[in-house]
Amino acid sequence: MELYQELSEVVIIERILLGEKSLYEIIVRRLNPYLYKIGRSYSYNHDDTQDLMQDTFIDAYKSLSQFEGRANFKTWIIRIMINNCYRKKEKSSFKNERTLEIHEHAQPLYATMKQDTQHIVQNRELGHILEEALGQLAEDYRMVFSLREINGLSVAETASVLNITEENVKVRLHRAKSMLRKEVEKSYSPNELFEFHATYCNAMTTRVMSIINEL
Repeated sequence: MELYQELSEVVIIERILLGEKSLYEIIVRRLNPYLYKIGRSYSYNHDDTQDLMQDTFIDAYKSLSQFEGRANFKTWIIRIMINNCYRKKEKSSFKNERTLEIHEHAQPLYATMKQDTQHIVQNRELGHILEEALGQLAEDYRMVFSLREINGLSVAETASVLNITEENVKVRLHRAKSMLRKEVEKSYSPNELFEFHATYCNAMTTRVMSIINEL
């Protein structure tokens, strides 16, 4: 599978549609962290987020033939994840349940082993502080912050996913940052928020591919 790591999503999708469904594992592994951060940013807990991720990957697989390549594939699948998050809230009296257990075990996805203990502890504590601060923001601001600062989407991609104007993205992001406590804003490291650890990544990939292989 490592031989295919350099392939673009467009090429991978073309080959999957021609019958190489095993290549979908690359898609799952690449996008696991992004979808996880989306679910957590909607205040779903770890387990609910994983269920939403699984549904999203399966939905995306079933709709691969509809992906026309005009938009970024990451943006396309994030939109599916967001739609699933909305539907889950609509179907149940969902209570905001925030669990931080994922920060207590395992190393972050793709983390190097060269980090010293103090650095890891500091990052973990920072992640907790940021999660709590972000949880206090209104959803509109929280999602813009998540997509732009945590997931690294561009202004245009964020606007497309949320179906708002680019100007609205800029305004909401500015307000989101302003509403976060100054001490958090000065020290935050967005890419360390809501990490999806390698242990969970492997398990999610296995879950999704076992279903894909039955389709």
